[in-house]
Amino acid sequence: MSLQQQITELESLLQDKSPAAALQLLSERFKGSIVFSTSFGLEDQAISHLIFNQQLPVDVFTLDTGRMFTETYSTWRSTLEAYNQPIHAYYPNAEALQQYVTEKGPNAFYESTDNRKQCCGIRKVEPLKRALKGKQIWITGLRAEQSPDRQQTTQLEWDESNQIIKFHPILHWTWEELNQFIRENHVPYNVLHDKGFVSIGCAPCTRAIRPGEDFRAGRWWWEDKSNKECGLHVHTDVEQTTKS
Repeated sequence: MSLQQQITELESLLQDKSPAAALQLLSERFKGSIVFSTSFGLEDQAISHLIFNQQLPVDVFTLDTGRMFTETYSTWRSTLEAYNQPIHAYYPNAEALQQYVTEKGPNAFYESTDNRKQCCGIRKVEPLKRALKGKQIWITGLRAEQSPDRQQTTQLEWDESNQIIKFHPILHWTWEELNQFIRENHVPYNVLHDKGFVSIGCAPCTRAIRPGEDFRAGRWWWEDKSNKECGLHVHTDVEQTTKS
């Protein structure tokens, strides 16, 4: 079965299913080969609840960059306490990080986009590749509403860089629907969301958004707004992949 056929089959199986039902189906079909990456933001907390509450066989992990907010670590702790389920931590390669900081300084990411992307590569992209190695399905908290680029995303897509199928269970949820789910299910969440932070990453690279700003405005705010990604999520056209 080709990659395109596999994705088409999965799309058919998941059609009209709720996020909870879709996660249950995929976790049974790909048991041992399905993972979920959480950064403890509102979207990821909702998905963690769906996974942990149903006790699904999905490995949950996080990328600890070493520069996260204190509030994010508190959310991590409260999530462990609420569900009593493991969250595996992946860390940057110590040698690569030491070399970067030694050569460029601890806050070099403010100086150029190349420096920032190199920092993201060390702290996020490389650890992610280790976390995804040998897996078939990667669950994420992406929502179409988060950015113009993500509005073109489909619930199932091929990630060429990591050689894995990505599934975005709450892709079409609105911010209001997400908040309602968190409230109704008493899901622990990062208190920074109450202070205007909608997308929460590393502390030096994240700020609250101002009225009228888009969801990604608080990330790497000193850079051109046309490139608000760290390299974790790169869209790939499946048809182009299968033809190449």
